[in-house]
Amino acid sequence: MKTYSISEVAKELNLTVYTLRYYDKEGLIPFVERSSSGIRIFKESDIDALRIIECLKATGMPIKEIKNFIDWCSKGDSTLQQRYDMFLERKATVEAQMEELKKTMKVIEHKCFYYKTALEAGTEDVHKEQKIEINN
Repeated sequence: MKTYSISEVAKELNLTVYTLRYYDKEGLIPFVERSSSGIRIFKESDIDALRIIECLKATGMPIKEIKNFIDWCSKGDSTLQQRYDMFLERKATVEAQMEELKKTMKVIEHKCFYYKTALEAGTEDVHKEQKIEINN
């Protein structure tokens, strides 16, 4: 079985060694084994788990809640419902974020149009006669 050093894992996941040590300190990676001298030894499954942690973090989930998820995983099948419910909640959160981003994109697209036409006309006065509505 192939193993990885903390620096190899950091590079693979585009994280810092400091971040991985922080995750360890916060109890997010209790599954990572250590050598007799205390050096972390990562397996492929550890890297996969870190990808899930990074995914949850990207949704805005607090570290404390990610730790709850990790704890549930270690408890096995008895926590399947909690884990499923948590991912349903994360899905709803991401969907709401995506809707907000769509609204933001409409404003940005409008401003791109506004400035493109102003540049083509050589003046913003081209927009004084027309009002463009943005649906929010």
